[in-house]
Amino acid sequence: MTTLLVIAKEPRPGRVKTRLTPPFTPGQAAELAEAALADTLHAVAATPATRRVLVLDGAPGPWLPPGFDVVAQCAGGLDERLAHAFARCAGPALLIGMDTPQVTPGLLTVDFADCDAWFGPAEDGGFWALGLACPDPALLRGVPMSTPVTGAVQRERLVAAGLRVRDLPTLRDVDTAPDAHAVAALAPRGRFAARLARCSPAAEPVAEPVSPPVGPR
Repeated sequence: MTTLLVIAKEPRPGRVKTRLTPPFTPGQAAELAEAALADTLHAVAATPATRRVLVLDGAPGPWLPPGFDVVAQCAGGLDERLAHAFARCAGPALLIGMDTPQVTPGLLTVDFADCDAWFGPAEDGGFWALGLACPDPALLRGVPMSTPVTGAVQRERLVAAGLRVRDLPTLRDVDTAPDAHAVAALAPRGRFAARLARCSPAAEPVAEPVSPPVGPR
């Protein structure tokens, strides 16, 4: 059995999903982030696991289902925070983020019997999942994060370490408004799709009509 890790930020306006603004307001972006996180956590809750851990920047809220241990993220860059999350695990572990609300228990049910690592590439060049049979923080430290080559560099790091790597399906992260609509279409019955349907893009300011000058011509 595997430890399932979710690394996430508390969904607060101005701190999450900032690339959704515009067209959405910071409040709407936070609502979408909360829905994405809730969908992710419920998928993890429905997946067989030894332990379920939320590695959180912030404080938990009502979106957290039961059955999770909550631990704080460490300081530093994303590579350090991912490495630190794995360092807490004594056995096989699979880590995912909060940006793929379309994830399912089927995708998260992995077997390390014939491999040492699972790798889930993202369409934007990153990765949405990383599983290690024997978690080694050094496999993540120094990998450039949030770049178009992040996934390729991370996967090559695994291969260079002599690990047998199996790939999960490529998924699309929710970073921009087009991403949000595309992902919602893949999981139309989820919390994220329902929240997106209730969010209207921020209205553009309307200029006041200019009155004609009053007085002698």
